[in-house]
Amino acid sequence: MLNNKTIAVVVPAYNEETQLGIVIDTMPDFVDRIIVVNDCSTDRTAEIVKGYIARGEKGVFIPKANRKIEKTFFNQADIVACEMFQEEERNMTPFTVVNDNDEDRIVLIEHKRNARVGGAIATGYLWCRNHNIDCTAVMAGDAQMDPAELQSICSPVIEHRIDYVKGNRLSHKSASRLIPRKRRFGNSILSALTKIASGYWFISDTQTGYTAISLRALQKLELDKIYPTYGVPNDILIKLNIHKCSLCEVPIKPVYAIGEQSKMRIKKVIPTVSMLLLKGFVKRIWQKYFITDFHPISLFYFLGAVGFVASLYFFAYILSGLGSHSVSNGTYFGFVTSLLSSFLFNGMAMWMDIIDNDKLQHIYHEEEIH
Repeated sequence: MLNNKTIAVVVPAYNEETQLGIVIDTMPDFVDRIIVVNDCSTDRTAEIVKGYIARGEKGVFIPKANRKIEKTFFNQADIVACEMFQEEERNMTPFTVVNDNDEDRIVLIEHKRNARVGGAIATGYLWCRNHNIDCTAVMAGDAQMDPAELQSICSPVIEHRIDYVKGNRLSHKSASRLIPRKRRFGNSILSALTKIASGYWFISDTQTGYTAISLRALQKLELDKIYPTYGVPNDILIKLNIHKCSLCEVPIKPVYAIGEQSKMRIKKVIPTVSMLLLKGFVKRIWQKYFITDFHPISLFYFLGAVGFVASLYFFAYILSGLGSHSVSNGTYFGFVTSLLSSFLFNGMAMWMDIIDNDKLQHIYHEEEIH
């Protein structure tokens, strides 16, 4: 526990027999539950975790939350919310909790089919939400996250009531030398796109999976709709912004060349995640700034999109008529006007978006975190 608040760490694991023991052995004492989600590994991952469970290490007593609600005249909304939680659980990847004990410190959850990293995190989140864990962190099963930094990741959630905390490897002095060039390049592109899509304009290193989330934010996420692959951190940021959740970044060390084997392919990840971000951006603007609470941001982004499409139309028309000299001055004027209008409206929308979301982002110095 930290400040009498329960702490759990979700460890998504797929074929991590060589690294998973390191993660478990080095987990800080203040962690009340280590939730290992075995995503249909074909190696000895499950066997290794069962060996640790057999040692009988106990944690604080954490019972499953009682979701039963007696109907009254005023609590229909609570009953519906409870039914929505249950519906999410039914829609998720089928799983089995191997040791469903209220005191075991290590909990092994086994997927019945491979759900990839996002699905594994969602299942771990579900267990923590069902047990009302105050702060839930995520650490990969490949030991690329320094456990000594876990307290700095969790502290803003516990001490400052921040909804979501993420590590930032790029702020470390060694980043330019330790992080492979291709990964750093891909991370930079996706970070820039994620700023626009998520509304958290002052974040970087969006692909890090070292995070912590509050129970309040966890209850707002639709866990059955979390993106299943390597776009999961980007997807979660967009979803959290829609619900106006606060966020901060904590500097962490980049950890590489310790025996891990990356399963990510940059050439596939960038186009896939870019499409995810485009869809998420549209959903965020529509839901947050039009449906939930109308804001001129949605109008300006819409007008900017219209101007951009119009400029493409005029540009195509100009190209088709160059050889025949049939392009009028009005067509050139329409192209320039629509393109400038697009830049103007989109620029205004981004400026308003930055101002509106500034209050959700917090920057803590090291002495404030510890």
